[in-house]
Amino acid sequence: MSSIEKTEDGLLTPGDAVQERLSRRIAGEAGTSVPAQASAWVEPEWEEAAPGIFCKLLANDVHRRRVSMLVRLLPNVDYPPHRHAAVEELHLLDGELWIDDRKLLPGDYNFAVAPGGDKRVWSETGCTCVLVTSTDDLLT
Repeated sequence: MSSIEKTEDGLLTPGDAVQERLSRRIAGEAGTSVPAQASAWVEPEWEEAAPGIFCKLLANDVHRRRVSMLVRLLPNVDYPPHRHAAVEELHLLDGELWIDDRKLLPGDYNFAVAPGGDKRVWSETGCTCVLVTSTDDLLT
């Protein structure tokens, strides 16, 4: 096995042997044992939450009742009107997204607080965003 490996995306990463040696060295200097190898990241699947709205759950904090996810809207799809139960953060990755009368473009960020809400969220072009929000938001 090579000391440097190339991933499917073309990224260079240290091979297993290099990672193992580095783990042993760090553990030795820290006076601890080598931690068990973490399981490999498994890419979550896109799930259709409603017609034309797809979500990929990245993290779920059940204690704080927060989720982080990728959300994809197909062209000419509306997200249901809703009220925020806590802070909502949205970062648009691609496409265009309208939140009420504000048009977001790739790279734009939207910060919303409770108890506010959004009457109309939609995309004419289709879009993908990172959304961090409360699991207690209410559809209106």
